[in-house]
Amino acid sequence: MIRFDTDDCPMPVFNQALIAGWIRTIAASHGKKAGEINYIFCSDSQILKHNKLYLEHDFYTDIITFDYSENELISGDIFIGIETVASNAAQLGLNTDMELLRVIIHGILHLCGFKDKTPEAESIMHQQEDIALSYL
Repeated sequence: MIRFDTDDCPMPVFNQALIAGWIRTIAASHGKKAGEINYIFCSDSQILKHNKLYLEHDFYTDIITFDYSENELISGDIFIGIETVASNAAQLGLNTDMELLRVIIHGILHLCGFKDKTPEAESIMHQQEDIALSYL
């Protein structure tokens, strides 16, 4: 079950059934099956609160992924900071809707085992995001 919810912000406008299907397709392309995945779109203040509380990071971020996956079944809570996604898109000169899709699939790629803490891993993550976006 893939769910979309909000915390202290309006729900972004997108076709939830289409995006849920896309998420399942991308997971399957990496040999995974989508289990219970909860997207929580939130304000900057809420994502900062979660970042401090759970990760001891005192900064805004566009995404926090909590991974509860077991073997091939991916599950997790994915918090997306809508305001940060929009400001990142503006700074990069990108379409906000496309940046949101990139961040949505970024969380799934984390659940599939991709990392982004080193320059090499970050490059691979960006390649996988581009591949996933080409499915849409």
